[in-house]
Amino acid sequence: MATIEEIERRVAEADSARSAKRSATAQQIGELAQHRAVIAKNLSDIERELGDVLAAAGDVINVDELARFTDVAAADLTRWLTARTSPRTTTTTKRKRPPANGKNDTRTKSDAGQRPSLVRAPTDGQASTSHAVGTTSRAGADAPVGVAVAGT
Repeated sequence: MATIEEIERRVAEADSARSAKRSATAQQIGELAQHRAVIAKNLSDIERELGDVLAAAGDVINVDELARFTDVAAADLTRWLTARTSPRTTTTTKRKRPPANGKNDTRTKSDAGQRPSLVRAPTDGQASTSHAVGTTSRAGADAPVGVAVAGT
């Protein structure tokens, strides 16, 4: 059986080998990610420049002609052109919801937290099929929605 000191040494050896691999992997990933970021920025700059050139030359040569002459796919040329010229979608006439703080609200503060109750139209002693009318009366505050409250 191994001694306590031997077990400690074996664990330290195993941990140091694992730690070295983890460190090397993290360093390699970091370097590759930085390299990728540089290349992605360069590619973005080149695509923007392609779009600018396409837009500037649009009055003398079109995408289909360029595709034929350069063997570059028309879809790629179009993507670069539209990416450069596509306007940002900004809506200046958005409708706004009424504020939740009660402004533009016809109910008073005491009514604001209550559900509307329903009051039925008077009947002439017959079973009524009349439509209920919504109100915000205090008497019906505890009544479930859709239940008529008498006397209000």
